[in-house]
Amino acid sequence: MEVLGIDIGGSGIKGAPVDIEKGILLAERHRIPTPKPATPDAVAETVKQIVDHFNWKGEIGCGFPAVIRHGIIRTASNIDKSWIGVRAGELFTKITGCPTLLVNDADAAGMAEMSFGSAKNHNGTVIMVTVGTGIGTAIFTRGQLLPNTEFGHIILKGSVAETIASDAARKRDDLNWKDWGLVFNKYLARMEFFCSPDLFIIGGGASKKFEKYIKYLNVEADIVAADLKNEAGIIGAALCTKYL
Repeated sequence: MEVLGIDIGGSGIKGAPVDIEKGILLAERHRIPTPKPATPDAVAETVKQIVDHFNWKGEIGCGFPAVIRHGIIRTASNIDKSWIGVRAGELFTKITGCPTLLVNDADAAGMAEMSFGSAKNHNGTVIMVTVGTGIGTAIFTRGQLLPNTEFGHIILKGSVAETIASDAARKRDDLNWKDWGLVFNKYLARMEFFCSPDLFIIGGGASKKFEKYIKYLNVEADIVAADLKNEAGIIGAALCTKYL
């Protein structure tokens, strides 16, 4: 079965058709910079551009950087505040003409890794941490997702964690990989204290440079990079049409 997966991020909106039985992209992903401001109308138009790029007519699964409850956007940390209260799936369906289902973007990436990636067949407690513009989290126990966790917003060293431990914070503060890795390790240690996971999966943009900082990460749980790298969000977004 083929579904168009779209991953809406703070810096870019990416999409590609996905074979959700095999967990693979069926075409090269298409990326468009996230509009600024990232208002509902502006983002919906960008989503339509991706749909038009692939001449897509079927189902769409969309990963979105927010808490989504009963189809309604409830938070907006890394996107315009005007999204709060919007039924985004209905908006995208209206704009594109394609039935669209939304899922939290970190949950999407986690579903992809649990189904096809580094946590396939893992029955313990797994925490997916997506590290990019912000920090997203997805928690699974025995393969079951606890949706809409927002542990990128725990307090770390007196600040919201993602403001000092995200990849965007590394770039903003011009940190080398050691200095950033030590800060990120404090974040993982705090998450380990809260949740006692068996495995951390590091996804998002920072997963592409995993070898640069893995030696600075020192927690009891196993730590791996996402097998699907930055494609996990697109694949998981498409998967949400099957599992949610």
